[in-house]
Amino acid sequence: MIVEPAVFVVVFAGLLFAFSLLSRRISGTVLTAQIFFVAIGILLGPAGIDLLGIPATSSFVLLLAEVALVITLFTDAARIDIRSLGENRQLPGRLLLFGLPLTIGAGVALAALLFTDLTLAEAGLIGAILAPTDAGLGQAIVNNPGVPVRVRQALNVESGLNDGGAIPFFFLFLALTEAEAEVAPLSLLLSLVVEQIGLGVIVGLAIGFAGGWLGRWSLSRGWISGIYWRIDILALAIIAWLVADAVGGSGFIAAFIGGLATAAAFKRVREEEVSFAEAEADILNLAVFFIFGLIAGGLIGSIDWTVILYAVLSLTVIRMVPVAISLIGAHLGRDSVLFLGWFGPRGLASIVLLLIAVDEAGGIAGMQTISLIVITTVLASVFAHGITANPAIRWYARRLAALHPDAPERKGGEELPTRGGMSTTGRASDGYRGRNPPL
Repeated sequence: MIVEPAVFVVVFAGLLFAFSLLSRRISGTVLTAQIFFVAIGILLGPAGIDLLGIPATSSFVLLLAEVALVITLFTDAARIDIRSLGENRQLPGRLLLFGLPLTIGAGVALAALLFTDLTLAEAGLIGAILAPTDAGLGQAIVNNPGVPVRVRQALNVESGLNDGGAIPFFFLFLALTEAEAEVAPLSLLLSLVVEQIGLGVIVGLAIGFAGGWLGRWSLSRGWISGIYWRIDILALAIIAWLVADAVGGSGFIAAFIGGLATAAAFKRVREEEVSFAEAEADILNLAVFFIFGLIAGGLIGSIDWTVILYAVLSLTVIRMVPVAISLIGAHLGRDSVLFLGWFGPRGLASIVLLLIAVDEAGGIAGMQTISLIVITTVLASVFAHGITANPAIRWYARRLAALHPDAPERKGGEELPTRGGMSTTGRASDGYRGRNPPL
């Protein structure tokens, strides 16, 4: 059953309200918000009772997903101050500079090996789409004080920045795929990719530095107040995206670079600055996961064993081996390397990049296979990482207890803001410390 976007919004808003009423009660259980909305989407969609449906090719779906990713890219980049990590910047640096390219390469190689009907460019598209990790799905880890701050912040910084790092690879492989399908000459497509990346970087730097400087200038004079501390970040993210798109650049790259530039110009973007924009992004993210559930449910019957095998490999070998290689010389214990390798959940960025690929190159021969692989991997990640988060934290804490006090994992460091906010004690900050909120 296909419904109008207005009906979808009403249903989603009702589900969001219902989940919010129980959110504190179910916190700490295996039922994450992402699991809830994906599961409800499958239940209400064509694979379930068929009460709700919305096509993946809908302009409404693509716009909603793009806005969600734009705000997430900007706020994730803006809230992470690499300078504050001090010596602890080594771990996220290794994961981003070495682990990310190796993950993409491993994803491409195994996709080409398992799916011989795909071209190398199509396999590359799979590798790039599934390389980014989702900070939202990893909140249970990065907000838990039971995980050492050094390990926690490595995952926090990696998930906040690697989606921006994977996007240029995605555009490159998308151009190669379109060239193979003779959509346009390769030289033209590659020049467009370079133009998109270059203009996206220029627009992001210009808007980020200008916006950050103006924000700091206004704040120093006491001109900006209240909720407008929060609105300015949301406004800058949207401006960077739309301006870059208007001049032919990548709005995603502009949003990511804009977030980094804003943080640099503002010197340190405070937690309150990004909280409003993150709240908006979280709502949109859950809407995307709900849509994902509606779409994924209808494709479950088409999934075969090779797709399932690749999904399992993507969450294990394709992620864990590059992480292990990138951490050679970091002197972390085997348990820490395994923990860092496992918690690379796939989510929002992978969903949005797939929607873009379908919109721009939906007619290529391998798109059905690409869609099945990405959907299966994200679906497996939502449930596997959500269910294993708390048990894995308890297991890791027991293993850490046996380590020497001078072990590299125990090295201290400054707490950085995480998605949803972090108090100095390492607990998620919700504005009150008691069991119940003030009335």
